[in-house]
Amino acid sequence: MIKYTPQYLQKLEDLLKENNYSIRNEKGNFKSGYCILEFKRVIVINKFSSIESRINALIEILKELDEKEELTEDAKDEVKKISKVEK
Repeated sequence: MIKYTPQYLQKLEDLLKENNYSIRNEKGNFKSGYCILEFKRVIVINKFSSIESRINALIEILKELDEKEELTEDAKDEVKKISKVEK
């Protein structure tokens, strides 16, 4: 089960930072709650979203990046854990 805590949110943000992505919490009307600027490696998360929404957005981003590019081993392991929980 996924823990929707500020500590888990920080863990996911750290995993993305290890993969050279910058995380910004900004206001905006993102249908999915986030926006990825791939060429600049910036992820913008809606700062008015709940912790649960932010975590779900970062999980979705990690899964998407896992399919597209090489992630660190820690990030890959976390994606595998998340995938097992969701099944």
